Amino acid sequence: MHEIVIFVVVLAILFDISNGWNDSANAIATVVSTRVLTPTKAVILAASMNVLGAFLTTAVAKTIGSGVVDPKAITEIVVAAALFSGFAWNGCMTLLGLPVSASHALIGGLIGASVAYGGTDILNISGITKIFTALITSPIIGILFGFGLMKFILKFFGTFPSGAINRHFGKLQIFSSAFMALSHGSNDAQKVMGIITLALVSGGYLNSVEVPFWVVLICALAMGFGTAFGGWKVIKTMGVSMLKLEPVHGFAAETSATVIILGASQLGLPVSTTHVIAASIMGVGATRRLSAVRWGVAGKIVLAWVFTLPACALFGWAMCKGALLIF
Repeated sequence: MHEIVIFVVVLAILFDISNGWNDSANAIATVVSTRVLTPTKAVILAASMNVLGAFLTTAVAKTIGSGVVDPKAITEIVVAAALFSGFAWNGCMTLLGLPVSASHALIGGLIGASVAYGGTDILNISGITKIFTALITSPIIGILFGFGLMKFILKFFGTFPSGAINRHFGKLQIFSSAFMALSHGSNDAQKVMGIITLALVSGGYLNSVEVPFWVVLICALAMGFGTAFGGWKVIKTMGVSMLKLEPVHGFAAETSATVIILGASQLGLPVSTTHVIAASIMGVGATRRLSAVRWGVAGKIVLAWVFTLPACALFGWAMCKGALLIF
């Protein structure tokens, strides 16, 4: 079984890279589309802050490691099937230019693979309910925060010339983009840490869901490496196709999303950073007028979100069943 654990770690690293690849848009879509930073500078900034954010806490990792299923009730094969389903979905959606939730993909794959192995009885229903509540409510809060913060900014700065506003908020947007990347690393990198730790516990290499430092390190570096690739199609979808952004809008969206994601990370709640930033952008855009948001593009994004969890659950279930027949 030693080989399977190594295989799981490799798959987890690949998943983390694909996550960073797709989610690079979360931190830099707005700062690139508003031309505050060049794509290269934005990617370097985001990759660096993603790595740093991964070291902030392991609370989310512990939730993933024990909140979906009992670590000792499954095997490394279950974890491998969950990771492979999430990795395949992330890769396909990134190539299509659609931002998706790595959280939904990973949790869906883990639920499906776990059910294939031991049925619904081994699922931690209370933990899953807690996770789902965070996943569902965080985008709603993102829309409200984005709308509220943008209204607040307009109330105090709306009478200034638009050029002066965007010049000043363009400088502030560099900081908001950096902190958005930091928050992304603090939440999304934790999920793969939790999955690797789950595999180590189920394989008997650890006695409890305590994340080893080497796991934190490789997940942080993998997330940063994936971000450095820059999911350019996804960036275009988030920062250009859905809404025409100016620096002040980018600042409001990123600041709103950062507050929500960092708060969730400290509470140990896995949220979809993609959902939160996209919802914040929608909320910011709605302050101009509802028609400012290109709802056709937004609708495609929402559909990708809706199908992610059930698709990955089904794929994870099929992968696990197939693996169990072979092994």
